[in-house]
Amino acid sequence: MKIRKAVIPVAGLGTRFLPATKAIPKEMLTIVDRPTIQYIVEEAVSSGIEQVIFVTSQGKSAIENHFDYNFELDMALKEKKKVTLGRELEKISNLIDIISVRQKKPLGLGHAIWTARHVVGNEPFLVLLGDDLVINDQPCARQMLDLFDEVQESIVAVQRVPMEETFQYGIVEGEPLERARTHKVHRMIEKPAPGTSRSDMAIIGRYILMPEVFEFLGRTTPGHGGEIQLTDALLALSNQRGMYAYEFEGTRYDAGDKLGYLKAILAYGLRHDTLGAPLKAHLKKLTAKL
Repeated sequence: MKIRKAVIPVAGLGTRFLPATKAIPKEMLTIVDRPTIQYIVEEAVSSGIEQVIFVTSQGKSAIENHFDYNFELDMALKEKKKVTLGRELEKISNLIDIISVRQKKPLGLGHAIWTARHVVGNEPFLVLLGDDLVINDQPCARQMLDLFDEVQESIVAVQRVPMEETFQYGIVEGEPLERARTHKVHRMIEKPAPGTSRSDMAIIGRYILMPEVFEFLGRTTPGHGGEIQLTDALLALSNQRGMYAYEFEGTRYDAGDKLGYLKAILAYGLRHDTLGAPLKAHLKKLTAKL
């Protein structure tokens, strides 16, 4: 089986970034010279995905517009002979085939993914969360797709976190396998209370899921906050046919957190072709004054 489709939930209200996100989707907040969501879509494209499915909500049209063709803007750039910029925008509009589905009520991540079931169909698919950015020469999604080619089962991306922070994440307990960085999942706990798990493997926003997950999501009852938790369906799926946890290579930034967002800006800025060197020099001056 080959994975062709990626689901990207973008229906959240972005309350952690208010007032900045009152009129602008949080996914459109800029990191250096492009919105956060563009980095996520580019990761999917560079990993070989053929179709992206946005799960949206009211007020998110700016995300779809960003990846659409804008005739008036294109003509204006041509008249001003801004060829390079025009080509960059054309590249964005031609990145990939994008479909949008609407999550009509804010019922959680599990419900958002379930909303995409008719477009995904009966095939495995990739899920990328817009808050999680991973910097690595080989995209995190591509690493997971390579593992899927071997195991042909669901995979969750994990990273090690300090034990005192495990209550903030979905946590995986599993058995390490001979393949490097790979574990067979035995148990999953959503935001465990201190002392209830010895594992420090936290799930981050990259998943490969078999289509049976939709059946479990459809039967999952709302949990904390009245939301349908994805972790509950993942546990049921892993019990039925198995699941793997993969410790991805790369550095992850939580762009849904204000401090994580600032760290991401610095990380991407330092890697930028033209801005990297002057930004590094500026940071050296700043740190010398501290």
